[in-house]
Amino acid sequence: MISASAWSDIELLWEFQQMHHEPHPCSVGIGLGSHDLGVADVAVDLYHRGLIPLIVFTGATSRTTQARMPRGEAEHYRERALDLGVPSAAVLVEPYARNTGENIEFSRQLLAERGVVVSSALIVSKPYEERRAYATACKVWPGIEIVSASARMTLAEYVDSIQDVHLVIDMLVGAQQRLLIYPEKGFMVRQEVPEVVTAAYERLCAAGFTSRLMSAE
Repeated sequence: MISASAWSDIELLWEFQQMHHEPHPCSVGIGLGSHDLGVADVAVDLYHRGLIPLIVFTGATSRTTQARMPRGEAEHYRERALDLGVPSAAVLVEPYARNTGENIEFSRQLLAERGVVVSSALIVSKPYEERRAYATACKVWPGIEIVSASARMTLAEYVDSIQDVHLVIDMLVGAQQRLLIYPEKGFMVRQEVPEVVTAAYERLCAAGFTSRLMSAE
């Protein structure tokens, strides 16, 4: 049972992680692989709305996705997009990335190899990883416009869609930790984090939502 105070902290992190960008036409959409096929659905919607002419789905597998996406996250995303009416010529697959930095870098390399000129990218992620994806893309791919996108839903709606509240909370806490420690490692640009958000993150760590935290080393 999650207490009301803990849920309030979770809501704080959820709100902070979202960039609230308004999607507009970009050179390409990049769907970051994960356990959530909703990322593919958002990318498909952006394509059908005419906001992106091309989608790159990027991702290998992880401990979260190995069983449910045995052919790789990007490949399962591609299959979803084709089922939803996106032509195969409008979908590229990058099947090797195992973290967000690799998602962006390997997608960048793939697009360069295909001769695609990119001045802007819609980065599609899970709702609670918008800011992490944005900060990473700004670091890895400077010189282009980065726009964050995800499914528009509340935390409660998202938890209901995933059907695993502890997975969502642990992943959200892990995303927040990375915002705090990754800039010093050179993995992303620094984001200003309000003290109330950091305090909420620390309380959730103390409450045991720690399975997605990185080692302190």
